[in-house]
Amino acid sequence: MIRFENVSLAYDGRTVLRDVTLHIRPGDRVALMGPSGCGKTSLLQLAAGLKKPSSGLVSSNAKRLAYAFQEPRLLPRLTVAQNVNAVLSDGPDTMPKALRALDAVGLKEAADKLPYQLSGGMAQRANLARALAYEGDLLLLDEPLKELDEARRDHVLALLRTHAAGRTLLVTTHDPHAAEALAERVFLWQDGTFIET
Repeated sequence: MIRFENVSLAYDGRTVLRDVTLHIRPGDRVALMGPSGCGKTSLLQLAAGLKKPSSGLVSSNAKRLAYAFQEPRLLPRLTVAQNVNAVLSDGPDTMPKALRALDAVGLKEAADKLPYQLSGGMAQRANLARALAYEGDLLLLDEPLKELDEARRDHVLALLRTHAAGRTLLVTTHDPHAAEALAERVFLWQDGTFIET
């Protein structure tokens, strides 16, 4: 599904990733763990084609890619439901699917709110609903539990685990509990690269 072959990434005069070799097979559920700023997000951006490596090769045969960014990136003039629907077709026929995704993350009552009316945790759940509604065969999740309170974390973990079944998942986290709950393979950051535990 995704192959990183001797991938390095440098920008702003700093090497972020060094000689990363990582093969993710179709259906794998993989977690990348490490401290903030170690390059986890950069690796997801490389997988999505949003960044190009300084050296090495990144290849993917994913047909549909769903990405939940670390920051929600909700469009400010659209309602929460419209934000989710925007990744589908932005038409009325797909709105029921968008509303089901919002219901799944506990945001059905916030469907008509604008992003500025949401708390940080609500915005993050809307971000996740958007990625889940798209139903990609490759699901990239960047710190999916960020901003979530304890009451919501277990529910969201269970939802993500169910949604990831049969899909390829690449998730970044610094939370060992989240990595254990979501992934079958865990890679730890070490000296600029990721080593499987």
